[in-house]
Amino acid sequence: MAIGIHKIDTAKLSEYLESVLPWFKGPLTAKKFSGGQSNPTFQIEADSDTYVLRKQPPGKLLKSAHAVDREYKVMHALADTSVPVPVMHHLCEDREIIGSLFFLMEYIPGQTHWDCKLPEQSNNERTQTYDEINRVLAALHEVDLEATGLSDYGRPGNYYARQLKRWTEQYQATEFEAIPDMNWIIDWLKEHAPDDDGRVSLVHGDFRLDNLRYHETRPEVSAVLDWELSTLGHPFTDLANHCMQQRLPASESHLSGLAGVNLEALGIPTEREFIERYCERRGIEKIEHWNFYLAFSFFRLAAILQGVAYRGRAGNASSDAAVSLFRLVTPLASMAKSIATEADTL
Repeated sequence: MAIGIHKIDTAKLSEYLESVLPWFKGPLTAKKFSGGQSNPTFQIEADSDTYVLRKQPPGKLLKSAHAVDREYKVMHALADTSVPVPVMHHLCEDREIIGSLFFLMEYIPGQTHWDCKLPEQSNNERTQTYDEINRVLAALHEVDLEATGLSDYGRPGNYYARQLKRWTEQYQATEFEAIPDMNWIIDWLKEHAPDDDGRVSLVHGDFRLDNLRYHETRPEVSAVLDWELSTLGHPFTDLANHCMQQRLPASESHLSGLAGVNLEALGIPTEREFIERYCERRGIEKIEHWNFYLAFSFFRLAAILQGVAYRGRAGNASSDAAVSLFRLVTPLASMAKSIATEADTL
């Protein structure tokens, strides 16, 4: 049985899974993964196989947050596309089984890279790894929404206006103290949001290195994970979210970054090179308003981390380290402000 606030009655869970999945065989054990601050995730060892269980955290949840049912839906829909995802086994919406919504999915063996400098790889492997990230990102934004049944997965149009409203409200609902740069960037984003250009795609919402599962021996993405923030939206939000790592400090343990790192010496593409390769793959001539997209990503990350810290203080976050994340909110807001005032040079 998993212990602490995320405890699971493994006997009850095993009995339930055997009743809904003919091939499932218990008993089982549940071990919580250490990574992740949002939806608690467990490795399930059963007689039939190894699986992954992902559930909502306990306690009062913010509106539309921790939507594990949406995660299940989108990964199930992507099963036959070029976007690699685990096999979805079962979604349980009965909160009486383990106390919250959860789903069971395939366990993907392989590697998760937490340090974006990829110190264990050669230069050639790093180049291949980042190009693979680029390939998967472009493939994600080319997913046929009608063919996958995802045309109703979100509201098309006015994506950034809706996102700005959502994250401003969530930031204000979890505010510890006034942060001047957060208030500044909220006002700036409202004033500088570009007109809707009609681009709509499936967006992951948190596309970054450590949400990708890699093959055990090759620089290939085996699965894209953590779809909690996915919706229909503007594809550049994922591109900007990934490119944030170029601006984040390399020394920060919670947010692995590449600021100040000699990228050429490591075989890692620069921000501009990564964007140009993405545009080549998708047939895009140029990205305008890049500083808006990037500044928004920093603002949203700051709002998310404050929410995690807020839940940590309430005692229902996925990790004991959650409260400490509040110290990152002000620096992220400052980075967003700095990016906002840059010349838009792409």
